[in-house]
Amino acid sequence: MTDYHETPQGRRLAYMSNTAREGIPGPGIVFLGGFKSDMHGSKAEHLAQWAQAQGRPFLRFDYSGHGASSGRFEDGAIGDWAQDAAEIIGALTRGPQLLVGSSMGGWIALLLCCRMPERIAGMVGIAAAPDFTEDSMWASFDPAQRAAIERDGRLELPSDYGEPYVITRRLIEEGRGNLVLRDPLAIPGPLRLLQGTGDREVPVSVATRLLEHADCADARLTLVRGADHRFSDPDCLSLIEAAIGEVIERT
Repeated sequence: MTDYHETPQGRRLAYMSNTAREGIPGPGIVFLGGFKSDMHGSKAEHLAQWAQAQGRPFLRFDYSGHGASSGRFEDGAIGDWAQDAAEIIGALTRGPQLLVGSSMGGWIALLLCCRMPERIAGMVGIAAAPDFTEDSMWASFDPAQRAAIERDGRLELPSDYGEPYVITRRLIEEGRGNLVLRDPLAIPGPLRLLQGTGDREVPVSVATRLLEHADCADARLTLVRGADHRFSDPDCLSLIEAAIGEVIERT
């Protein structure tokens, strides 16, 4: 059942949550979705069912401008969505949380590790995409595309997942204030990164850069040959479950 949380910023965030079974130890689990995705994606649905069977608390939600939450996608930016995540975790969870971040959700999770480390038990990144607005989008734009963003404030890019992505000047400029791979990056608790070698959106080099950059005594990267950005076939889903279980055991 979908519920809604009103943030102090006036945003209405849709969410779904599992309650913990009494006597189950370990942190709660929070799923952080990707760019223009929602809480009903295959990974979120699968993990919600898995957590329910385990008796573990599990929270998933839509950022503002995504899914059933309020706002327009084009008006949002990384800082807004990280704020959404911090607000909903602060309001709806208790104690340490294990963050599972998919694609952009991996960037959001890293921001939360920096901003609320006392609430973070560890992190699992699935094709994590830190700093993608700068290192993937802006870096790949040709002069005409950069000029269009500066002139029009927006640019439409084709997407393999449906409607074109609208990239706004605000998304790019605001993203520069939230980069995590330029400064020290401490991860509170274990870090597990999962990455497909067939991922066309987030290359393996991003995962290896994050692994090397993160200040974390217990960090591991698992590469899956041929897996794409969705990382949602049965074998990949089993790897996500195993990574979550390993982090829980080590917290």
